[in-house]
Amino acid sequence: MTARLEMQLKNLALRQILAHYQEQATQAAQDRLPYEAYLARLVEMEAMDKLDRGLKAKLFKARFPFMKTIEEFDFTFQPNLNEKELLRLTSLEFVRQKENVLFLGPPGVGKTHLAIALGVKACMAKYRVLFIRTQNLLENLLIAYKTGKLGQTLLSFSRLDLIIMDELGYLPITTEQANLLFQLVSTRYEKGAIILTSNYGFERSFQLQNTKMCGYLSEIIRHY
Repeated sequence: MTARLEMQLKNLALRQILAHYQEQATQAAQDRLPYEAYLARLVEMEAMDKLDRGLKAKLFKARFPFMKTIEEFDFTFQPNLNEKELLRLTSLEFVRQKENVLFLGPPGVGKTHLAIALGVKACMAKYRVLFIRTQNLLENLLIAYKTGKLGQTLLSFSRLDLIIMDELGYLPITTEQANLLFQLVSTRYEKGAIILTSNYGFERSFQLQNTKMCGYLSEIIRHY
């Protein structure tokens, strides 16, 4: 009977119940717990384990270069930041509403920290998140365009709940790259949220003659 039960638990991938059902049965007998309470203990252990594994999987898929939280951010170091407004973003309403957040500022003010912290919050809320350096993203889009896979690539990006595009403008961006970025942002419009960090304003970031393109992007990205 025990062997059959353990085989069934293995087949159902109920790892925590398999590992602890015997000891919990002994403890339940000592505590004179009813069967429902004993079962509830086991189910809670299994649920917590799956939640933990699910979060780890989402954090892994998000590809964060390092882990940061809002709680770790030193607002006293950046007194010009609107702490109340930034903390409001942790509600993730912008993700639910499929809106976008833009962090602009010089190096060292904590843009990437804040972006990652919001991304971690989103993972904890079971959203699908991807962190990517903007230059790497542009390279991927350009390769997809040249190999005839741009549509497929844009579709895969559109399925994410949140994309964090870090360091826009760190390197000069060509007109072709800007057009591809515009297609990505347009594809995700009202389908998913974006967090974008940049050291400069749009015109300086793109270094383009095409100011109309910068204007389009400025309209799509919502400033907080």
